[in-house]
Amino acid sequence: MQSKVSLLRENVSRVVIGKEGALDLFLVGLIARGHILVEDVPGVGKTLMARAIAASCRMKFRRLQCTPDLMPTDVTGFFTYDKKNGEFTFRPGPVMTNILLVDEINRAVPRTQSSLLESMEERQATVDGQTFPLPSPFMVMATQNSIEMEGTFPLPEAQLDRFLLKVDMGYPTAEEEEEILLTHGKSTALSKIGDVVSGEDILSWQNEAAEVYVNPSLTAYIISLVRASREHPAVELGASPRGSLALFKASKAWAFIRERPYVIPDDVKYLAPYVLAHRLLLHREERYRGNTGLSVVADILSKSPVPVENDRG
Repeated sequence: MQSKVSLLRENVSRVVIGKEGALDLFLVGLIARGHILVEDVPGVGKTLMARAIAASCRMKFRRLQCTPDLMPTDVTGFFTYDKKNGEFTFRPGPVMTNILLVDEINRAVPRTQSSLLESMEERQATVDGQTFPLPSPFMVMATQNSIEMEGTFPLPEAQLDRFLLKVDMGYPTAEEEEEILLTHGKSTALSKIGDVVSGEDILSWQNEAAEVYVNPSLTAYIISLVRASREHPAVELGASPRGSLALFKASKAWAFIRERPYVIPDDVKYLAPYVLAHRLLLHREERYRGNTGLSVVADILSKSPVPVENDRG
């Protein structure tokens, strides 16, 4: 299994240049059965990353471009009346896939945003009273631009809480940008990569990652970090128990892709900003002072004692 994980990483890295750190976080989301929110400027490879992972995993991929006039049925699907048969037929929406890229999610109105909640949490979609299971594995990768605020609708806390991780892609270095030009300047490099793993492999990884050992001291460490987010003076609303569970699962997945059958404190410390920062609602005056969820999580990590006993128990 580990050789296939490495093969997948190498395959995606052929077209997504210089984003190994972000790629590992995407794999954490996929293996931990979570969803990813990517906030960054346009053109840094958000869509390419999702397409490359789907193409490498022999899984279905759909892209949903969000606009203010997008309706919930445009996401989940709808029933149409077939005059020939005299029956209603269900036409599945983009959500009926393995990897769903929801591009510029904050351009959709709140009603449409909320249509994704059931799919993200329950892995199902309900249309006109009928419930349809989603394919497995299933992951939502949503993007939003960090600079364009006009015509956008901020994601509510309930929606943000459904995302396992929030990731920034970042600009490439000069050397990486040169390689991007050489790789993508002549043809569509994505068409040249093949599938190296299958959806069944992903399901196996998910099951194996769930068995990764977490020492009780690390479980207590995760809980202490989340509880500290609720008590921090800059925070109005801290991370919920879903945040604790997200950090727990993400740490297992991170250890799995690092070829370890156990979690170490550094796994938790590394993932905490990606898992917790977007779940925190800061007081208004703190936001005016320039504080962010990331700065609060960094402060919490610096003040929380790290377990020092044998992490494997």
